[in-house]
Amino acid sequence: MAAMSVISFTSLASAGVSELRGKHMQYSKFWNFNSSQKSAEKKQQIPQLSGRTGMLILYAPAFLAALSCLLFFPHHSTRHLLLSSALTLHFLKRLLEVQFVHSYSGGMSIDTAIPISLSYFLSTATMIYGQNLTQGLPEPPIDLKEPGILLFLIGISGNFYHHCILSKMRSKGDKEYKIPKGGLFELVICPHYFFEIMGFVGVSCISQTLYAFSFAMGTALYLTGRSCATRKWYLSKFKEFPQTVKALIPYVL
Repeated sequence: MAAMSVISFTSLASAGVSELRGKHMQYSKFWNFNSSQKSAEKKQQIPQLSGRTGMLILYAPAFLAALSCLLFFPHHSTRHLLLSSALTLHFLKRLLEVQFVHSYSGGMSIDTAIPISLSYFLSTATMIYGQNLTQGLPEPPIDLKEPGILLFLIGISGNFYHHCILSKMRSKGDKEYKIPKGGLFELVICPHYFFEIMGFVGVSCISQTLYAFSFAMGTALYLTGRSCATRKWYLSKFKEFPQTVKALIPYVL
């Protein structure tokens, strides 16, 4: 579990650094970003998915893993039950958003979808397995379950709210990006990432295991890099983009 914690944190942090350096995961607004002719030709040889299908592949395995653990595995503690429930709810929400909320402007290549899907699946399974290994061990001296539940609920609610704002910016068939307005978009360009980080911090507080904390920290670093890259993208695309709007944390970053 210690090795998996290091691997999870390092891989996610490395992905965040890659985003800052301009080497982006090829989905959303970074689909086909700065593709050279050679890379474009190579991409044509790789199976391409629609945005919706790609996103379903990203989240479905992790949801099924969490749901299976919730329904079919014994829960030796309230903490174990809460963790399985939180992860199931998180990925169920994501699947419902993929089907009924998100608007799509591009696709996703299979070589992007599979690694991300495996990452979510393995992280979910490992987090629950790590919680199972705590059976029989004393509870942490400081119980963070209740603050964790609060952070998780605020996180998924804020994430959903800002996803809804993004989806309402486009009319049916419109694939053009616009500067988001409303909610915390007045202060940061990626409030949905801010709340996603909050949600995973909440999950780590519910779990209180090394792996859960390492995954939450790694996710925070990756989404920080992605947020900074997103702000840079908006600055390059829209001359009227407000300089006061930060990437992720209001007034700070």
